[in-house]
Amino acid sequence: MNTITKLAVAWALLAASSCMAQTPYTEDSTFHALGGKKGIAAIVHTLIPLIQADARIKESFADSDMVQLAQRLAEQLCEFSGGPCTYTGKHPGRDMESVHIDLKITNAQFNALAEDLQLAMERQDVPAAAQNRLMAKLAPMQRAIVTR
Repeated sequence: MNTITKLAVAWALLAASSCMAQTPYTEDSTFHALGGKKGIAAIVHTLIPLIQADARIKESFADSDMVQLAQRLAEQLCEFSGGPCTYTGKHPGRDMESVHIDLKITNAQFNALAEDLQLAMERQDVPAAAQNRLMAKLAPMQRAIVTR
C-alpha cells in the first residue's frame, strides 16, 4: 500500500472515529504494536523534526519548549495506546477546548500534525493497523483543538 493510500485509509478512519469518546484503550495491544515505551519514544523523536520542518505548522511551534512537547506527546501516545503511562499535560479545571481556544488552530494545521505523526510512525515501521488504531483514538480531539 503506497503512502497516499495509507493516508487516505487513515483519514477515513479519523473521520469515522470522530464520534468516539476521547479515552485511552483499556487493553495494551496497540501500545505493544507501537513498540512499547521505546517505540513511542522513537516515534516522537522522529515526529519533532518533522513538525519543525513542516511549513504548514512550524510557526505554531516556534516558541514551544520542544523537549517538554516531546515528553507530553510520548505520555499521551503511551496512555492513549493502552500503555502504562499517565498524560501529565492535563490542566486542572480546564478542558482541551479551553486550553487551545487562544491558539486559533485550523483544520489544516490539525491535519498537518496528524500527517506528520503518520509519517513518523511509518518511518519507525509501525504496522498500518496499529497506526490506524492510534489515530482513531486521537481523532476526537480535533473538535476540541480546532478553534478557527
